Formats: sequence, structure tokens, C-alpha cells
Amino acid sequence: MASSSKAAKDEIVQLETDYWEAMKAKDGKRTASLSGTNSLVTGARGVVSIPRSKMGKMTEDGHWTLEDYEFADVHVVQPAENVAIIAYSVRQTVTMDGKRQELKAADSSTWVRDADGWHCHAHSETFLK
Repeated sequence: MASSSKAAKDEIVQLETDYWEAMKAKDGKRTASLSGTNSLVTGARGVVSIPRSKMGKMTEDGHWTLEDYEFADVHVVQPAENVAIIAYSVRQTVTMDGKRQELKAADSSTWVRDADGWHCHAHSETFLK
């Protein structure tokens, strides 16, 4: 299927929100549980493959704080029954190294459903001007 039903879209949007909420709370157990065995992450620092076990530690130990965020222009497609891709713009307020910043970005995540539920296997973030 090339698109997704409203129920499927709502489920993926909720999973993505759960991930952001876990980052905001620095809940490494939750980010690890939502991550694939090895997740690919692309962004301003390049490409990284992050094992699930390291994802939780990175969430808890990172020298940043996610203060607030808001999604806009959210799109979800489901190219296969067990695969969903979400893309959206996000406004986020973060504190990095003691400096509070307001950032705008375009993000996307690829979620794959297996016997244990949905897991995020790839996430990409491009900062916007």
C-alpha cells in the first residue's frame, strides 16, 4: 500500500511523539525500547549506526535538554504492512552546553513492525533556516 489509513497514521504519529517525549524526559529505557536493534541516524554530524543499548545511554547522558517541540506538516506513508515512514517539520527548543536555542528542522523516521511491535530503524534531521 502506498499510503496509510488514518488509524495507521495516528499510531505512527503517536510512536514518534512517544520517542520525542522520552527524549524530553531523558528516558533512555523508553528510547531504547522504541529503537531498532541498530538504528541509522543522519544529521548535522553525519551518519551514525547506534545500537539499541547505546541509544538509551546516549539519551540519558547527552549534554543537551529538549525543552519543547512541536510537529507540523506531518506525512505518513506505509509502503508495506509492517513498514511506515513519517516525515514532518519540527520546531524545537533545546539547551546545549548551557545555551538555549530555538531550532527548526525537517525530520523523518522509518518504523518497522515485528513480533515485538513497532521500532524506529532510521531517523534523519535536516536543520532549516
